[in-house]
Amino acid sequence: MFYKFSASLMCMNFVELKNQIDILNSKADFLHVDIMDGHYVKNLTLSPVIMAQIKKIAKIPMDAHLMVDNPSDYLDALAEAGACCITPHAETVNKDAFRTIYRIRELGCKAGIALNPATPLEYAGYYIHLLDKLTLMTVDAGYAAQRFVPEVLDKIKQAKKWKEENGYNYLIEVDGACNEKTYRLLADAGAEVFVMGSTGLFGLDEDLEKAWQKMAERFKRQLY
Repeated sequence: MFYKFSASLMCMNFVELKNQIDILNSKADFLHVDIMDGHYVKNLTLSPVIMAQIKKIAKIPMDAHLMVDNPSDYLDALAEAGACCITPHAETVNKDAFRTIYRIRELGCKAGIALNPATPLEYAGYYIHLLDKLTLMTVDAGYAAQRFVPEVLDKIKQAKKWKEENGYNYLIEVDGACNEKTYRLLADAGAEVFVMGSTGLFGLDEDLEKAWQKMAERFKRQLY
């Protein structure tokens, strides 16, 4: 199994932004850009304006994770800012999920959907076949370094089963508490993309080159 890694930029050292993006360009598969509005989650992080600046130095795809009350307000700006994939939460788009997915595709982006730990997979069941990526939160959305929610493992297994049985094309991404304590559990359940944040990457060393090396060694030790 070939796994992919997405670096969560909300956890990076913004004083060293250019240097850290340059490092991630040669190591990560994606840049995970969290967009929060202070309403859907009680936090504020990145924005389409910051994403547009990162686009100038990013050489790998940027995935915009929308933790906002009104995702449709952000779609055009995120596409213009360079998002390869736009991933709103099912909890916020089910009133107009198909229109949102179609609009993301019209803008030339891939369409993802994120689900919080307590949200069942069936909540996205009527449009899951349209998705390029399914992001399953293993912590409650909004903050880094939270406790892992093991109940999500069954949902990951279910997403893998649906994918295999129906020929769906979505990548199964896990976001939250991806570290050496959870790698094996998540991989065995069916995770394909790991969002690397504070406990799994950026908190391992102040030097991001060394932090990435430590992360890679721990991942290999757990899975291979």
